[in-house]
Amino acid sequence: MQHSFYHLIRAPILLGFLLLAFGNPAFTKGNTLLVLGDSISAAYGMSLDKGWVALLAGRLATTHPDYRVVNASISGETTNGALGRLDSLLRQHKPQVVVIELGGNDGLRGFPVSELRQNLDQLALRSRAAGAQVVMVSIQIPPNYGSRYTTSFHESYALAAENTDSILAPFILDGIATNPELMQADGIHPRPEAQADMLNNMLPYIEKALP
Repeated sequence: MQHSFYHLIRAPILLGFLLLAFGNPAFTKGNTLLVLGDSISAAYGMSLDKGWVALLAGRLATTHPDYRVVNASISGETTNGALGRLDSLLRQHKPQVVVIELGGNDGLRGFPVSELRQNLDQLALRSRAAGAQVVMVSIQIPPNYGSRYTTSFHESYALAAENTDSILAPFILDGIATNPELMQADGIHPRPEAQADMLNNMLPYIEKALP
């Protein structure tokens, strides 16, 4: 990856809140896909309608018109923070699919890998218990903490997917994080031009979770 992307470890914690449903505002019945993520899915640094989640909603409006997409992503979110919100989100939206895109901020704060793995398992198991299929999005972090930590960190996603019978998706910034033209000036967040590529990285795995 580009050196600028490695600056993730020194980046400030991003704060904010985002919870929006895309699609027909009159939507009251049908199925729900819930995206539970951090700033990568919260369209940090751009208008919400340019983010990959909004693009996903537009795609599903054509291919799966009975689905709405709820974006419950928060900039700076950790797996522990998401666990604290998950039960309420599951009760409110009753999703059929939950996409979990979390962990980058856990790495930023140097949380133990054992805690990350436990939280990923719980996020997926609670979602599965509520009747949702889960898409677990792999996250990669810069090697600032050494290869042992970063390797164990990355392996956590495959283990969590296997433990919870979830669908494992690749790193959402695969092919993007190493391209400066697709990254914002901070070297951390993707630009609007990258959002379609992010959707393309995720779509085959999300489609596996849909009828």
